[in-house]
Amino acid sequence: MTDSIYERDLDKCGANYAALTPISFVERSAAIYPRRTAIVHGERRISWAETFTRMRKAANALARRGVGIGDTVSVVAANVPEMFELHFAVPMTGAVLNTINTRLDAATIGFILGHAEAKVLIVDPEFSSVAKKALETAGRKDILVIDIEDAVYTGEGGRIGSLTYDELLAEGDPDASYVKPEDEWAAISLNYTSGTTGNPKGVVYHHRGAYLNALSNAIDWQMGLHPVYLWTLPMFHCNGWCYPWTLAAVSGTAVCLRAVRDQTVLDLMRQEQVTHFCGAPIVLNTLASAPDEMKKGLPKPIHAMTAGAPPPAAVIKRVEAMGISVTHAYGLTETYGPAVVCAWQEEWNDLPEDERAAIKARQGVRYTVLDGLMVADPETMEPVPADGETIGEIFMRGNNVMRGYLKNPDATTKAFRGGWFASGDLAVMHPDLYVEIKDRSKDIIISGGENISSIEVEGILYKHPKIAEAAVVARPDEKWGESPCAFVVARPGESLSKEEVIAFCRENMARFKVPKTIVFGELPKTSTGKIQKFLLREQARSIGTES
Repeated sequence: MTDSIYERDLDKCGANYAALTPISFVERSAAIYPRRTAIVHGERRISWAETFTRMRKAANALARRGVGIGDTVSVVAANVPEMFELHFAVPMTGAVLNTINTRLDAATIGFILGHAEAKVLIVDPEFSSVAKKALETAGRKDILVIDIEDAVYTGEGGRIGSLTYDELLAEGDPDASYVKPEDEWAAISLNYTSGTTGNPKGVVYHHRGAYLNALSNAIDWQMGLHPVYLWTLPMFHCNGWCYPWTLAAVSGTAVCLRAVRDQTVLDLMRQEQVTHFCGAPIVLNTLASAPDEMKKGLPKPIHAMTAGAPPPAAVIKRVEAMGISVTHAYGLTETYGPAVVCAWQEEWNDLPEDERAAIKARQGVRYTVLDGLMVADPETMEPVPADGETIGEIFMRGNNVMRGYLKNPDATTKAFRGGWFASGDLAVMHPDLYVEIKDRSKDIIISGGENISSIEVEGILYKHPKIAEAAVVARPDEKWGESPCAFVVARPGESLSKEEVIAFCRENMARFKVPKTIVFGELPKTSTGKIQKFLLREQARSIGTES
């Protein structure tokens, strides 16, 4: 640092510097808009003042039970008020929030609990059975298990913990002090991503990135104050793309939703006068496919943000015909969810419908808080020409890129290359500097917004006693965007049916990972015996779209 006049007697102090943290957002909303509704869940209406009180009670109760800096609090829950509250309450103890994908099988959840060294597990009744099995798999009898009791949920599931969430709140003092980070680089959350190898990788977010991406959500989507946000996106996924923190920043209303069903979603849109919602293209497709009678009387305007598998232009067109304005975003778990957005240009309004929809299907330009976005040769790191034709890999850098992978320095080093984060996604850069994905360098299948590792599915297929070889690729799917397609070779002398393979998969992996299509026959290989997946992808596409 140079010894300039601006470095003399102008030091940071409590008056002019504070570590960035989303906790400050909820403090402000509770103070300025205490009576405004923060959360809607069934018949419940919870104000920002009450929400903040509940958060402080939860934080103090957890702290009294020994939860603090460096600890992990894991949660397996649907989009319920408790899940929203924990996005603030856990960081207020100094601990790290680990929201777990509710669709995962017990073995994978057990791995996560062990790898994350979870001190507490908070469980929604809908997932108590799989959580109980996961605890047994992890062999962690020392984990404090807390049960959420949800009056809206009427299905099966019982208590597996030593106390309920409400009993935890009763232990807490809302007037007690809570923790805010001294260093904004401190971890705030831990999200697991499947990647391309067996066990999932733990992506670590920090307070600074969560704070900035939350604000960028509001700016780049032009949300304004007091939006009414419907939780069609799982809060476990990249911390709901940081939208719990965004809603606190703009004093919005979180309308909780346990499951995405067309009738429920459309009814809530009318009932609560919803203004915004997020989701994978399957959510848009679900709404577009609903009966016309069901779509009547929707409030206007409604804004939808979609990401995951690139949304088909035809789906965007059908949804916008309902009066829902679609914004396409792109990102990864490693970038706090959306970090690239198809920012709309006014001159595009005059284009024909099909052309507008095709443009909206592009991934777009960098978020306000993303410092850099480029499409480059992955070997030389030289940017490709902005010609809309030359393919390269997407690279990003900025404050909304993860700290790294938990306890996995090799994977972290591989992901960070030359000062950039390597996405593994292949794209072109258009002359207007809008990015458009063309393919994936990783064999990831994105089905309904969830990543599925082809290698993981293949590994399970190879465990079948009658299977000699297996390869899994993505097949276009009208409903889910993509679905797994398995190419299988039976052992000599063995007879194997599609139904038998699918049944085996259902017994050994999460249901959303189960291949929908099974193809029998020899696998194309190189002279060295490597399976030529690009040929299998072509074959899967030639089968047609799964409907």
